[in-house]
Amino acid sequence: MILVKTEMGQQVLKDRSVRLTPRQRSAFILFDGRRSVADVLAAGMGVAQEDVEQLVDLGLLEGSAAAVPEAEGASPTAVPEPPAAVAPASAAHGRSTQQRYQDAYPVATRLTAGLGLRGFRLNLAVEAATTYEELAALAPKIRSAVGPEKAAPLEQALGN
Repeated sequence: MILVKTEMGQQVLKDRSVRLTPRQRSAFILFDGRRSVADVLAAGMGVAQEDVEQLVDLGLLEGSAAAVPEAEGASPTAVPEPPAAVAPASAAHGRSTQQRYQDAYPVATRLTAGLGLRGFRLNLAVEAATTYEELAALAPKIRSAVGPEKAAPLEQALGN
């Protein structure tokens, strides 16, 4: 099943009016209308089915209208993969931009959270980044703040 953010969910993403655990927030960000629940659970971020269920119960996520007909009566393996145009494979180690985002996001949040108050705004910017391009645009600022040695894993995850 593919979940999308509700209107309330979009607002909560901006204003943080609902307190979410780091795992729930990571999962919440990954639900973009293209990833299935199984994809998010398999992303390796420690997200559990209970986290997803709580996001749905809070009214932050709902089933995608486009995915409902496919989900009814079809086996999970029958759900088609997103088209290649959505997440094109890049020359960077054969990973899609979606995979590079998934690899780089936890590294970027760890680096910026380690900066304390001086990195607060940068940490917020990283948490607000929902695409590879947005995260990649923040990489030079992160490198400047933490230094090239500490930023190396982020650049590797981004494929730079």
